[in-house]
Amino acid sequence: MGAVPSLIDLVRSHTDLDEEDVAWLQLLMADWQIIADLSFADLVLWLPDREGRGFWAAGQMRPTTGPTALVDDVVGTFVPTGRRPLLDLAFESGRLVREGDPEWRDDVPVRVESIPVRRGDRVIALVARNTNLLGVRTPSRLELSYLETAADLTRMIADGHFPNLGQRSDHADSPRVGDGFLRVDAEGRVVYASPNALSVYRRLGHSGDLTGLELASLTRSLVPPLHRSDEETLSAVLLGRAHRDTEVGTEDVVLIVRAIPLRTEAERLGALVLLRDVTDLRRRDRELVTKEATIREIHHRVKNNLQTVAALLRLQARRIDAPDAKAALEEAVRRVGSIAIVHETLSQSPEEHVAFDEIADRLGRMVTEVSAIGERVRVRRTGSFGVLPSEAATALAMVLTEVLQNAVEHGYDADATTRGVIVVSARRLVGRLHVTIEDDGRGLPADFDPETSIHLGLSIVRTLVESELNGVLEIGAARGQAGARVSLDVPQD
Repeated sequence: MGAVPSLIDLVRSHTDLDEEDVAWLQLLMADWQIIADLSFADLVLWLPDREGRGFWAAGQMRPTTGPTALVDDVVGTFVPTGRRPLLDLAFESGRLVREGDPEWRDDVPVRVESIPVRRGDRVIALVARNTNLLGVRTPSRLELSYLETAADLTRMIADGHFPNLGQRSDHADSPRVGDGFLRVDAEGRVVYASPNALSVYRRLGHSGDLTGLELASLTRSLVPPLHRSDEETLSAVLLGRAHRDTEVGTEDVVLIVRAIPLRTEAERLGALVLLRDVTDLRRRDRELVTKEATIREIHHRVKNNLQTVAALLRLQARRIDAPDAKAALEEAVRRVGSIAIVHETLSQSPEEHVAFDEIADRLGRMVTEVSAIGERVRVRRTGSFGVLPSEAATALAMVLTEVLQNAVEHGYDADATTRGVIVVSARRLVGRLHVTIEDDGRGLPADFDPETSIHLGLSIVRTLVESELNGVLEIGAARGQAGARVSLDVPQD
């Protein structure tokens, strides 16, 4: 079964709509869950075929407040002219068209309405509203308020006043109809408040009814000035005069309040105001921020401690005359330094993952800077390691340090004048990370056997690759030139 086509796919394939038309429809679809919930009905967006043959279903939304009237998905289907007269009439007349008798679908009576979507002086699409009549009963005040507000919004769609091109909500947790519903008049006074909206304001400290109260004044009396960061936005939202949202609250309660102004051609009707209590969400956000800050501080302190250890080892190396002991301590300094670089990067990252390219480049500079022949050897990286978990990054940093250090120390003559290049190549392929370190030095000794070698650096590399990274290590001659080549093949999520 093929994938469901997107709005863009259908527009490009079957319609003459331009980019601004598409942007208008995307704004409508960003908010049409609200209309579906207020209507207790399924919505389907129909696009006119460029050749006038009919309409293409480009979007579908089911209500969360009532039973669906459309069990099957219809996006991507085509309805030819004449099969759905309501669509034809609404598109031609530019006005909302209701059906007299309900349609029967799978033994369910469905009332269908067609709403023209107007942009400027053109009807660019239609919204079919499908109501499952088995779910209809004598409406309560809540349901009547929902339906009245839905009717206002659908008229605005037909008149070209909805959606609104103003500032869009940037809250991923923007309130929905069921979270808390208020209807305010043109003066910003509450006409109706749902039980959930009353509960939200009760948590703010207001125990009585909301009907007849000016929402902006009431909210200011409940919310300390410290928690009202933008008075202009707060007034515009609570008076229902701006299509925006804002966050308000007390020390104990945090709300998102969103307003959608309602109007006719001639006058302002007031606004739909939605509320959501996000106290628990904000508390979890604060806990995550605190946890992330703590983790970054730990990495920072580990880095500082490692640098202190490296400094002590370096100081000890200066006091030792035995060349072997001095070299061993200097190697230890480099190993500790490579781990410190990983922790330094993690201390600057909000997550326990690091972009490893910067670490690899710093390790290359560190190895050459401390070497006696470092000024004649350059480390160059090709490709990208990508982002790695901290555990893998630490192990890979150690491996890279050992291999680069070995290439610099044993691949090039200390008394030679020739220059060398060590190339570090990285690429991701099918869930694995492939890394090669290839130098153009003298190459491996004739009697070198990686399986039997007891060199400490090689033992460290093999243990880290095979045990810590669950990867495969290969050591051999460079391809097409003198020098050595080390290859790592490591699994990645």
